[in-house]
Amino acid sequence: MRRAFTSLFGALVVTQLVYGKVAKLRTPAGTKAIVGLLWGASSADAIAARGLVRGTSLVGSAAVLGFATELAGVATGRPFGHYTYSSLLGRKIGGVPLAAGAAWSMMARPAWVVAGLISRRRATRVALAAGALTAWDVFLDPRMAREGYWSWPGGGHYEGIPASNFLGWLATSAGVFAIWALVDGDDDPLHDGDGALTLYTWTWVGELVANVFIWRRPRVALAGGAAMGIFVVPALLARSRR
Repeated sequence: MRRAFTSLFGALVVTQLVYGKVAKLRTPAGTKAIVGLLWGASSADAIAARGLVRGTSLVGSAAVLGFATELAGVATGRPFGHYTYSSLLGRKIGGVPLAAGAAWSMMARPAWVVAGLISRRRATRVALAAGALTAWDVFLDPRMAREGYWSWPGGGHYEGIPASNFLGWLATSAGVFAIWALVDGDDDPLHDGDGALTLYTWTWVGELVANVFIWRRPRVALAGGAAMGIFVVPALLARSRR
């Protein structure tokens, strides 16, 4: 699975670079391809690092809990606020695209590893991991909403997105990682976390550069770059020291 991760990560990097440079490829199909590659790379890394059963259980639990919370969010407006998905992401159940589960699971282990490099205390790690996963959405939500994948009828102060969305991400992520602390608290990010750390770092750099030079969204670049940077920089420093 380590070779699978390397291959999928390489394909992800190439696809994202081409996606950014060729405007005609910025379509729902192109977006789904990137989601698929990122999810595949993250899943392959989880299995390579934690074994088949535990790796798939971690990825699956994040997808299931995230999707269930999305169902509640679309139906009730809680915990994220009132929003709706368009048809661009494909088949939906209860108003939520099946791809939404992948969105929660593909960056969960990278966030978990980053948090584990910063602190090994379980409660602290859960909080840090929830923050690290939510920080990614500071980049993700503005672009996806702008491209019509979902919408916020009531708007919000940050790129038309309400603060409740990020509070909902924090709460949902904390639930995911509270479970992970019980079933995967014995992992060692220093020895099995390099793939996940690479994914998180690449996403941070790629989103920052894309928002500055391609999307021309300096506010998103500043906010997302700072949000993810708060986690990735100390994680990289911890990894280099140890």
